[in-house]
Amino acid sequence: MGFRFPGIAKTTSTPKGFFAVYVGESQKKRFVIPISFLNHPLFLDLLSQAEEESGYNHPMGGITIPCSEDTFLDLTSRLSV
Repeated sequence: MGFRFPGIAKTTSTPKGFFAVYVGESQKKRFVIPISFLNHPLFLDLLSQAEEESGYNHPMGGITIPCSEDTFLDLTSRLSV
């Protein structure tokens, strides 16, 4: 059974107004999220922590966020409301 959160997608393409992030501590999953998340302080804090831990480089061209998928989905579900 899957859950759908508005504004978050797991796709292979990146539509206009969205960007890709790779989430996970060891196994990375790709999520496509709205650019509007970049204006939210909670998401900016998460990006700051990611930059401190691993920088923003990813071989596939997206931002890597080294947190659990559950943590990421919890945070982004709060931003989507």
